[in-house]
Amino acid sequence: MQQTPAITPEASSRGFRCFHVKPSAWQWLTLGVALLVLVPLSVLFFAWTEPAWDIWQHLRETLLSRLLLNTMILVVGVSSGTLLIGISLAWLTGACDFPGRRVFSWALLLPLAMPTYVLAFVSLGIFDFTGPVQTQLREWFGRGAWFPDMRSAGGVVLVMSLALYPYVYLLARNAFRTQGKRALEAAQSLGCSPVGGFFKVVLPMARPWITGGATLVLMEALADFGAVSIFNYDTFTTAIYKAWFGFFSLSAAAQLSSLLVAMVFVLVAIEQRLRKRMRFAQSRITPQTESIKLTGGRKWLATGYCTGILSIAFLLPALQLISWSLEIFHEEFDSRYLGLLGHSLALGLMSALLIAATALLLAYAGRRHQDRLTHGLIRTATLGYALPGTVLAVGIFIPLAWLDNQLIGLAQQLFGLQISQLLQGTILIMLLAYMIRFMAAGFKSIDSAMHRVTTNIDEASRLMGLRGIKLLYKVHLPMLRGGIFTALTLAFVDVMKEMPITLMTRPFGWDTLAVKIFELTSEGEWDRAALPSLTLLMSGLLPIVLLMRQTDKD
Repeated sequence: MQQTPAITPEASSRGFRCFHVKPSAWQWLTLGVALLVLVPLSVLFFAWTEPAWDIWQHLRETLLSRLLLNTMILVVGVSSGTLLIGISLAWLTGACDFPGRRVFSWALLLPLAMPTYVLAFVSLGIFDFTGPVQTQLREWFGRGAWFPDMRSAGGVVLVMSLALYPYVYLLARNAFRTQGKRALEAAQSLGCSPVGGFFKVVLPMARPWITGGATLVLMEALADFGAVSIFNYDTFTTAIYKAWFGFFSLSAAAQLSSLLVAMVFVLVAIEQRLRKRMRFAQSRITPQTESIKLTGGRKWLATGYCTGILSIAFLLPALQLISWSLEIFHEEFDSRYLGLLGHSLALGLMSALLIAATALLLAYAGRRHQDRLTHGLIRTATLGYALPGTVLAVGIFIPLAWLDNQLIGLAQQLFGLQISQLLQGTILIMLLAYMIRFMAAGFKSIDSAMHRVTTNIDEASRLMGLRGIKLLYKVHLPMLRGGIFTALTLAFVDVMKEMPITLMTRPFGWDTLAVKIFELTSEGEWDRAALPSLTLLMSGLLPIVLLMRQTDKD
C-alpha cells in the first residue's frame, strides 16, 4: 500500500498543484485565519439576495446622491491635501538643511498619535464660530469679521489632511533622503531648472513610496467614522451606522457596507497595478546624500512652514486638550472614568495578545511554506486593515448572530435550556473584529523580524532535534522579541483608538474611552471629552516613539 508522501520544500513550492500532497497544520492555520476575513465579506455581498427596498428607496430619495458626492469630495480632497503637505514636508526635512530640521524630521510624525476624531472636535472647539479664534477676531475687526466655515466639506477635508499627512510624509521622506541633492543635480545637468528637475526627475523616482502613503491615506479616509460624524458630514460609514442603529436594518447596513468594500478593493487593485508599472524606481537602499543647504529668507520660510503645520496639527490641539482637562479634571475623574479606562485597557491588552500570537503563527507558517497558496492565504488574512471598522462590525455581527441562534436552538432541543444569547452581548465579537482589522500591523512587525533570522539557524536547530513548535518557542521566539513588542504596542494603541467597531459591537455597559468621546462630542461637550482624548493621545505616543527610533536606525 502506497503511503501519502509528506510535504517537502520542493512539493510545497509547487503550490499544491498535486492533490496527493497533504497540507500541514500550519497551512490549515493560515486557511482558518483567512476564512475569518472571507466570511464577513461573503456575508456582506450575500445580503443582496434580500435587498431592503424600502430603505433603499428612502436613501435614494434623500441621502444616496449626497453620500456619493460627499465620499468623492472627501477622498479627492484628503488625498490632495495629504500629498501637498506630506511631500513638501518630506522634501524639506529629507533633502534640505535649514534651522530646526533635525527636530522637525521626527516631530512632524507626532500627529499620527492623535486620533482623527479627536483632532476634529478640538479643531471645532478652537476655530468654530464660538471658539477663541473667531471670538478674538470679532473683537479686533468687528462683528462682521469673516472666517472660513469649519463645519463644511472644506473643514473636514482640512482636518483629515492634517491628521493623515504623516503617512505620506514618512514614506516620501525615506525616498528623498536617499536622493537629496544628487538627483536634483543630475536633472540640472540635463538642462532642467531646479523646479523642473524636482517635478521631472526627483518626484517620479519617489512615486512608489508616495503611492504607498497615498493608498494608506485613502483607506483611512474611506474608513473614517469619528471625524465625519463630528462634522455631521454624511459618508458611507455614517450611513452604515444609521442604517443599523437608526433604521434597525442589518441587511441595509450590510448592503451599504458591500458598496464601501467594493470601493476599497478598486483602490487596492489600482495601487497594485501602479506598483507593477513602476520599474524605474531605485531597487536598493543607498546612503543618505548631501543635503541642499537653504540660505537667506528661504531657510526661515522653511522653518516657519514646518512650525505652522506642526502647531496646527499637533501642538495647538494638544495644548487645548490639556487646558480643557485641567478645567474639568476634578469633575470627570472618578470611578466611572476609571471604569472606562479599565475597559479600554482590557480590550487593548486582550486584542494585542490575540493579534500578536496569531501574527506570530502566520509569520512562522509563511517561513515554513514558501508556496503561492500559503502566501496567498496570509495576504488574505491580513486584508482586514483595508476594511473600515463599520464594515467589519456589520460583517462579523451577522454570522455570529446566526450562529448564536443555532446554538441556542440546539441547546433547547438537546438539554431543554432556555438561553437568550450565548455569543451576542459578549466581547467575543469585538475581539474577532479587532483581530481582523489590525492583523496587518501585527503581522508586518513580526514578519519583518522573522526575515532577519537566517535559515542557517533553522538548519542548525533541526540538527539538535528542535522542530515545529519547539523550534518556534526555543529559537525563534527569543530572537523575535523586538518585533513582537512592536506588534503588541501597535495593536494595543490601534484598539484603544478604534471607535466604530467598539461603538457598534460592544456589550451593554462596556463603554470605553472612544465611546465616551463619541457620546460627548455628539452633544457638543468638547471640554468634557478632553480628558479621555488626552489619555488616548498619550497612549498613541508609544508607537510614534518606536517609529522614530526605527527611522533613526534606518
